[in-house]
Amino acid sequence: MDLNERIEKQLSENPVLLYMKGSPDFPQCGFSGQTVAALKATGTSFSYVNILEDPEIREGLKAYSNWPTFPQLYVNGELVGGCDIVVEMYHSGELQKLLGGKE
Repeated sequence: MDLNERIEKQLSENPVLLYMKGSPDFPQCGFSGQTVAALKATGTSFSYVNILEDPEIREGLKAYSNWPTFPQLYVNGELVGGCDIVVEMYHSGELQKLLGGKE
């Protein structure tokens, strides 16, 4: 299985997937922490991939998504964006609507 197939498999198996540095309980950067906080506040369950433990995914995802930074949030296989976009969407209520969580 090549790298793009691995990424597509992860995306197809996880409706809400966050590629982040660290884990939701122990984020390894502030941007990942802010994104996790926004997701948790919606009440939606989500999966994650710690890109620090998988350098191949860390580099390959940048090309796959054409998005150079992390975290990267995907919903139903579509890139939503990084920290700034997710936090902004949370504050406007768009994230809750997208995820079907509480407002």
